[in-house]
Amino acid sequence: MNYCLWCDEELIVHTNWGNVIHLQKQQKLCPLCIAKFKKITGNRCTICSRPSGNKTCEDCEKWKSIYAGNDPLDRNVSLYSYNHFMKEMIAKWKYRGDYILGEVFRREWLIHFMKSYSTLKKQAAIIPIPLSDERLIERGFNQSQLLASFLNLKQMEILKRIHSEKQSKKTRIERMMSENPFTLTKPITKPVILIDDIYTTGRTIRHAANLLKINGCPKVYAYTLVRG
Repeated sequence: MNYCLWCDEELIVHTNWGNVIHLQKQQKLCPLCIAKFKKITGNRCTICSRPSGNKTCEDCEKWKSIYAGNDPLDRNVSLYSYNHFMKEMIAKWKYRGDYILGEVFRREWLIHFMKSYSTLKKQAAIIPIPLSDERLIERGFNQSQLLASFLNLKQMEILKRIHSEKQSKKTRIERMMSENPFTLTKPITKPVILIDDIYTTGRTIRHAANLLKINGCPKVYAYTLVRG
């Protein structure tokens, strides 16, 4: 007997004996909880996935000007909007150490990746955004590494992170003005897909993207679970 990982309601599987085991492994949330997720649909910014009627949103135009017309991020694709339900789930998963909750995202995360980066995945390097050593000890796992593992592709861990104040504790202005916390262990000369859980201002992703590009990376894309 399986139960919803969020509300603990029993999961009722309507199926036949031929696929009952497969469906039980796939199903992690009850239909009511699944319905609370909000996928990003419709028109969006082609750079950051923010819902927008314009090809490039106002924020990405600002980033372009900050980087003298050359935004280091070529494209970010996000799967879900950061609604109240998602905020609660991310908090429990990421900040309160409920590691198994990550399984909730596995199936849709992989499907959306295959749709978004089906051709690029064969030539690009998958690089999860790292945590500092201190933060990794505090949380017990790196959520970006876990999300990257769901893609069933080899990861490259060539970014290192210097310990700093949590992004969630900073204001929007403080995030935008923050110094680059990353170092690169070796350059890479092929396209990269950065993996992270949340795209909020885009500061973290662009810090990593800029470092990669000034060290020879030709293109930097990102795949994130949530667009804040």
